[in-house]
Amino acid sequence: MARVVVDVMLKPEILDPQGQAVANALPRLGVNDVSSVRIGRRIEIEFAAEPDLDRAREIADKLLANPVIEDFTIHVHQDATAEVA
Repeated sequence: MARVVVDVMLKPEILDPQGQAVANALPRLGVNDVSSVRIGRRIEIEFAAEPDLDRAREIADKLLANPVIEDFTIHVHQDATAEVA
């Protein structure tokens, strides 16, 4: 199976209250070197055959992202063969 990943993020000019809340909480955890945080969504689409980036772009544009306030990127997911320790 082929997997395409769509990452949806708010446009830079749009206020991100979730990201702001996380950024404000980080100093309480002792993390003081983060200047900003943005929160987004990751959507994985599995195709039965070869990944169809044009179809994935159409799905993202019409269904997954709001083009007024969000941008998206698409890439083919490569399965990692090595184990992470």
